[in-house]
Amino acid sequence: MGDIVFQNTLGAERQVFVPLHPGQVRMYTCGPTVYDFAHIGNFRTFVFQDILRRFLCSRGFEVIQVTNFTDVDDRIIAKAAEAGLDIREFTDKYIEAFLADQRVLNIKKPEYVVRATDHIEDMVQLIERLTAKGFTYVSEGSIYFRISQFPDYGKLTHVDTAGIKAGARVDVDRYDKADARDFALWKAPKPGEFFWKTRIGPGRPGWHIECSAMAMKYLGETIDIHSGGVDLAFPHHENEIAQSQAATGKPFVRYWLHAEHLLVDSQKMSKSLGNFYTLRDLLEKGNKPSILRFLLASVPYRRQLNFTQEGLQQAASSVERLRNFATRLNSSKFPEGASALSEGAERARENFERGLEDDLNTAQALAAVFDLIWEANVAMDHGEFRQGDVAPVRKTLEAFDAIFAVLQDDDDEKLRLVGMDTRGSAASNEKIEELVAARQLARKARDFAKADRIRQELANQGIILEDSKDGIVRWKRK
Repeated sequence: MGDIVFQNTLGAERQVFVPLHPGQVRMYTCGPTVYDFAHIGNFRTFVFQDILRRFLCSRGFEVIQVTNFTDVDDRIIAKAAEAGLDIREFTDKYIEAFLADQRVLNIKKPEYVVRATDHIEDMVQLIERLTAKGFTYVSEGSIYFRISQFPDYGKLTHVDTAGIKAGARVDVDRYDKADARDFALWKAPKPGEFFWKTRIGPGRPGWHIECSAMAMKYLGETIDIHSGGVDLAFPHHENEIAQSQAATGKPFVRYWLHAEHLLVDSQKMSKSLGNFYTLRDLLEKGNKPSILRFLLASVPYRRQLNFTQEGLQQAASSVERLRNFATRLNSSKFPEGASALSEGAERARENFERGLEDDLNTAQALAAVFDLIWEANVAMDHGEFRQGDVAPVRKTLEAFDAIFAVLQDDDDEKLRLVGMDTRGSAASNEKIEELVAARQLARKARDFAKADRIRQELANQGIILEDSKDGIVRWKRK
C-alpha cells in the first residue's frame, strides 16, 4: 500500500497524509443546520465524508470522528418562532430525520454526534479565552472577534482584508468574501428571541464559535482532518481557524478537505427553479437508496457532481451489474484450478487502493473494479473461470464494498427506516427462497404448471428468476 495523498485546501496543495498521533485520525465533519430535511447536495458531502472514514478505517487507522448538529442559528430561530415551538422541540424532528436518512444511505455513525445547544458552556469558556487575549470587543451587547488582531486571517480562502475598515462588523451567520468583517461570537438577544443567561451576558452563540468549541472539546486543540462542503470554507471555516488559533496559539486543523457543489441538470439547486430535492423526495420517486449512494460516491469529491436522470439510470445499471456479478460468483460452480484472473483480481485490488490513495479518486477506484468484473464475466462465459479464482475475486469485491457499501440488496429494509415500504407486504428473502425451492421441486416432478404458477407469483412480487445452465436458480428484485 502506498501513501495517502489529500488536496489540502489550506495551502492549495497535495500533501501526504500523516496523522498527528500515529495510528489514530481525529476528524471533525460539519453536520447539517437542522431547520429542514437535508437535501441531496448535503448528502453529497456526507457520503464523501463516509467514504473518507471507511477508507481510513480500512487502512487500519483508529478514527475518532465528531459530527455536529447546528441546532441554533438565525434561520432556526425564525422558523421555530413561525411554528410556535421552542428551538429544541423544533430541531428534534429534523435531527431524528437526518439520523434515519444517514442509515438509509449506509453512512456510518461517528463516535460523537453532538448538538450545539448542549455545549453553550464550552462556547462561553472559549469566548472568555479570546477576551482574555484581547481578540474581542463588545458592541450593543454582542461580542465580536476582531480580525485585525489575527494576522493570518484569510489564508484558507485567500480573503484580502487590507481594505476592511477597523470595527466594521457583520451580524449574519453567512456572508460573502466581499463582506468580510469582524464576526459575532455571541449575539445579544432581539426582542422576543430565545437566549441563554451566561457569565458573558444574555444571548446565543454565533455559528462559527460552535464548531470550534465542540471540535476542540472532543478532539483536542489540533485535529487532523476537518471536512465539509466548499460553501463552508468562507466564512465558516475561515472564522473557525481564526478564533481557534487565536485562543490556543496552535494550528487548529492540519488537513482541510472540501467537497464541491452538486448541480441538478447543470444548474444550481434551487426551490425557485423546481430542482430542489431532499433525500426523501428522491426516495418517494422510486429511487433506491443504494443507487443514490452509488451516484453520490461515484464522482470524486473535489469535482462538481451533475445530478441528472441519466446519471441515476447509469447508477442503477452499475449497482445491478455489481450485484448480479456477486450472485454469479457466489452461486455458480466452476472447474477446479486457477486462472490468470486470480492475479488480475489482485491487480484490480491494488488499483482500487491506488485510486483511493489519490485524494479519494473514487472514479479511478470504481474503474478498477468494473474492469475486473468485465474480465471475470468474459472468462465465465467462455468456461475459463476456475474455482481457485473465486476467493481472490471475492476479496476484491469485499474491499470495494467495505468502502462503497452497495452490494447488499437491502434497499427495502432501508426504505422502511423512513416509512417508505414501497412493496407493502413484500416477501422476505426467506419466503422467496422457499418459493424458489418449491418451484425447483415442481420442475423435477415435471409439474410444469405448478412451476409456472410459482414463477408468476414471484413475478407479481417483483422477483425475477434466472435459470442458469448449471441448474442453479438466481433471483433478484426488480
